Amino acid sequence: MKVIVVSGCVGTGKTRLAKKLSKILKFEYLDVTKLIKENKLSNDYDKKNKCEIVDVKKLNKFLIEIIKKSKKNLIIDSHLSHYLPKRYVDLCIVTSCDISVLRERLKKRKYSAQKIKDNLEAEIFDTCVIESKEMKHNLFVLNTTKGYDIKQIVSFINS
Repeated sequence: MKVIVVSGCVGTGKTRLAKKLSKILKFEYLDVTKLIKENKLSNDYDKKNKCEIVDVKKLNKFLIEIIKKSKKNLIIDSHLSHYLPKRYVDLCIVTSCDISVLRERLKKRKYSAQKIKDNLEAEIFDTCVIESKEMKHNLFVLNTTKGYDIKQIVSFINS
């Protein structure tokens, strides 16, 4: 069984990539945002930023149980997925994006100025990439600014 996590800052293209890959590779797609809501995995709700506050240890425990029980290959889609321990992850793909393009994507989502600023800073400082490296993941960084060749990515995964 293979587990691929797709992480990256909000708006960088994680979900689009994860869904495409799961369809092409015939992997089961796990939407962590949906799992958090359905299984009450958040500790609180941040009204200012309009998002769940998630206990990463609690989330990891939940995801590890899914991984252990699954008989299927999995693609896990979340900006928190790179926090999973390396032993449960075969490949960590982190999506990234040019700041000016990312800003426009976040504006289209009607995010607050502060939420846009926070997400742009996370992207500027390569937060997800650095944290993935700290977790010692087998890492593939994909810049989604101008699109990407899905066949190349699939080829890389299958090699």
